[in-house]
Amino acid sequence: MIKKKNRIAYLAYSFVESTITVVSFLVAYLVREQLPAPLFGPLFPLSDYLGLLLVIVLLWNFLFALGRTGWKRTASDPLEVIKDVALTALTGNVLIGAAIFILKYDFISRSFIVIFAVTNFLFLSGFRIYAKAGISQFRNLLNEDQNVLVVGTDEKAAHVVQVLDDSRDWGYRLVGVVRESPASSLDSRLERYPVIELERLGEVLRDHVVDEVIFVVSKEALGRLEEVFLICEEEGIKTRVMLSFFPHLASKVYLEALHELPLLTFTTTPQNEYLLFIKNAADVVLAAVLLVILAPVLFSVALLIKLTSHGPVIFRQIRCGLGGRRFVLYKFRSMTYDAEQKKSQLEHLNEMSGPVFKLSNDPRCTGLGRFLRKFSLDELPQLLNILRGDMSFVGPRPPIPEEVEKYQRWQRRRLRMKPGLTCLWQISGRNEVDFAQWMKMDLEYIDSWSLLLDLKILLKTIPIVLLGKGA
Repeated sequence: MIKKKNRIAYLAYSFVESTITVVSFLVAYLVREQLPAPLFGPLFPLSDYLGLLLVIVLLWNFLFALGRTGWKRTASDPLEVIKDVALTALTGNVLIGAAIFILKYDFISRSFIVIFAVTNFLFLSGFRIYAKAGISQFRNLLNEDQNVLVVGTDEKAAHVVQVLDDSRDWGYRLVGVVRESPASSLDSRLERYPVIELERLGEVLRDHVVDEVIFVVSKEALGRLEEVFLICEEEGIKTRVMLSFFPHLASKVYLEALHELPLLTFTTTPQNEYLLFIKNAADVVLAAVLLVILAPVLFSVALLIKLTSHGPVIFRQIRCGLGGRRFVLYKFRSMTYDAEQKKSQLEHLNEMSGPVFKLSNDPRCTGLGRFLRKFSLDELPQLLNILRGDMSFVGPRPPIPEEVEKYQRWQRRRLRMKPGLTCLWQISGRNEVDFAQWMKMDLEYIDSWSLLLDLKILLKTIPIVLLGKGA
């Protein structure tokens, strides 16, 4: 499970470094272009250097891989980072210089090579020093932090816990260890972690953010934990079993490895980490682009809200995100400033079943607010939530904590996908769909998720927003 993330991060890291090398090459060319020709000689057009650029990018990737100074070598000591980069860059530039001399490529400016060597070294060193934070960003794109519970307290469980501790850079956080029975002994290495009794597991899963549960128990104990497996499945929590035996269980089962430790994984959520990486990366890029393009619209709406009603321009509300993590959701304020205080007076008019409160003609809405809601303009600030990684463009809508507390257990599984700006419910009538059907749609989305499905939902959302349907 960690190896996949390592491979993706390595590819992403290599891409970033290749991009830095290309930028260094272009900057060096621009600098060399400003130098006087009588002193430094003529400079041929950039097009004549593109073949050299391709060779440099390929050679640099080969040398970094050969020296194993890639993304894993994000040492906290800047001098170590600089030494690694200097060694690789020096080797590469010596090889390039030797090839130019042997092949007699006199059209390549020697001063340009020197400028490129210095620029590339500075840029790569800066990136490598930053890479400690960069790995955190790669981790967020992969699947954010993972809070893990380990069921088992023996020597094998302690080994698993140690491996998880060693993988903290990849976002694995141990919530605690669970005794499989009151009589179970506790390995001395586990004494510094919170110890949870088995009968409290359901309560812990409900009240705390837990993404994965790893069972490191005997085959006999596994049979007694059927109810625990059911709770995890209904909550939508990823379940793994250390494979020191092979239990007779069937469903969506994945065989993975925690380094050298074999695990069976049971999950009802998408597991293609490559596609999830693409989804998260596309969210960030698209959100950033749209924020720039729509800046005039955002400013205009903010100004109109300020001029037409009292209260803040942005409405902030605590919502539940991936796994129940709480975050602040941003919207343009479409109601009067005291709307929350008036909610209790209108609850008898609620048009939705279940714990959700919705009114199609909410009297608390301002005149401008009704227009914003009709065309979903009030949702635009959520581009910031997407940019921050709290949300995605497509996914179940983020609920408020009070609603989640009233969910039935099977409904909580919708929290296992990052919440979105739009979803199947948004394109299927919104307020015309009752709560139970809404929840089923979200689970249907999770069960059949693909990048193509996301694209279809986005394309269907556009005309609905433009025509103001279902708001």
